[in-house]
Amino acid sequence: MKLKSVIYTGLALLATNYMFAQANILNAKIPEEIGMKTEAQLLLDNDQPLEYGYVGDRDILFSKMIWEKVVLDERVNFPLYFPIEDNLGDDRKSLYQVLRENMESGMIPKVYADSYFTEERTLEDLEASLTMTRITDSGIDYMNENGVSEDQLPEEYVIRRTISPADINSYLIKGLWYFDKRQGELKYRILGIAPAAPDVNFIDEENSSNSEPIPMFWVFFPEVRDILHEAKAFNNKNSSSPMSFDHLLNSRRFHGLIYKEENVYGDREVKEYIADNALMQLLESERIKDKIRNFEQDMWSY
Repeated sequence: MKLKSVIYTGLALLATNYMFAQANILNAKIPEEIGMKTEAQLLLDNDQPLEYGYVGDRDILFSKMIWEKVVLDERVNFPLYFPIEDNLGDDRKSLYQVLRENMESGMIPKVYADSYFTEERTLEDLEASLTMTRITDSGIDYMNENGVSEDQLPEEYVIRRTISPADINSYLIKGLWYFDKRQGELKYRILGIAPAAPDVNFIDEENSSNSEPIPMFWVFFPEVRDILHEAKAFNNKNSSSPMSFDHLLNSRRFHGLIYKEENVYGDREVKEYIADNALMQLLESERIKDKIRNFEQDMWSY
């Protein structure tokens, strides 16, 4: 019986890996056939994100809203950052590239100016924060000498800069920790996510005081789950089994530092009441985390 169970388990794992592997890569005769699934694969695919269960307001015994900063320099957060190139195919894109392309195609029709989702933004509204066009000093001299307008100025006198996936150095994530009294469990739900990068107008300046990353835009996470389920993050342990960004984020396979919690002071950030002391800010972040985690432990302490 044990041998039979081992065999069945092995077959199940092989089947799972086969379904999630890059389709048809070993059978393709030409590069265009890579990724084409057979009819059997299409029938077996479950291309819908796992639905959230309904949670009634009366079932929430405790909740705490927090904001986290996910720094992409940390190795555990690399799947959210890489690849920064755009020549690896449709199945190899960074999270920022996935969001940006779907905004441009209209699949993400609405983004927001802040994490409270009260002020909508369109791609046209974001152009000033995502792109920069500047005329060089020699270009100004050329315009004055030749009496030409900006539209007639040669490209060699114009500097154009766009925020690219390589410029995103962190993500800001808003989420809710809550205790479900029906299941007796502390759970977490992501509500919003924002890519953050330095100001595009000063991004290439060395030792600039404007290098602090700022959120480009906020997206309401439940609204983009279908898109993030289709997009895959690279699995460094097994490249034949990529993980969707939806799964990666919902399972909290990232490391974030709490920089704000909802509080009576207008949801002020940690750095507002602990200034110029990175160590104490880190300890305060850990204190907030322990406060949330200890609630569940205290529920079972008599």
